[in-house]
Amino acid sequence: MSTGAPITCIVVDDDDIDRLTTQSFLQAHPVLQCVGAYASAAALLKAGQSLPDVLFLDVDMPGMNGLDLRRKLIDVPACIFITAYPDYAVESFELDALDYMVKPLRHDRFASTVQRIESFIQVRRKAELYSHSLGGEIIFIKEGITQIKLQLHDILYLEALKDYTRIVTVYSKHMVLANIGSLLQQVAFKSFVRIHKSYAVQQHCISRYTATTVEIGGQALPLGRVYKLALQQIVSK
Repeated sequence: MSTGAPITCIVVDDDDIDRLTTQSFLQAHPVLQCVGAYASAAALLKAGQSLPDVLFLDVDMPGMNGLDLRRKLIDVPACIFITAYPDYAVESFELDALDYMVKPLRHDRFASTVQRIESFIQVRRKAELYSHSLGGEIIFIKEGITQIKLQLHDILYLEALKDYTRIVTVYSKHMVLANIGSLLQQVAFKSFVRIHKSYAVQQHCISRYTATTVEIGGQALPLGRVYKLALQQIVSK
């Protein structure tokens, strides 16, 4: 898969060997362009470098750790945590981590992470292009008592949960009290296609599909047999 322009990344790890190892692994994947490597969060912040597409962060570092650095740089689209301590996994995903790798790194595991990064960035870039073509259509959803504004092109897919629907965007997840069928009848969701009784996806965000799954945003969703033909007709247009 190609996402066009290189995907820029920065590595932050206080261990010299581990930092160099990550850089070496990155060299095997030309789509990822390492634009900086730092021994501490402070060194990165002091450098004043432009934000990349991806952060590769060690978690356990002196001073500001990787989790705190991610909180500070939450606007970076993708974050991959690399650590010797798997106990941080839950907290890392609460910070919108795209992936979490435990040291020592393995080439096959790293390659899997690169695929997730490519899929995620591809969807994000498509969403940005789609925004320009649509003019950035906005919808409002009610989550509890709160009205939340969403960019329509940022929504990846809808997941049915009985009387509720989970709306998954490039950046966040939301739960609304409405079934997926009623949402798909609304004009705002005309660009979505049903792929399963529990899922509907934004057409332009589909990376690929197989006989049983649809890949979107680096995640594989199930493709129901009765929806396969409709999906094939839409994608082939």
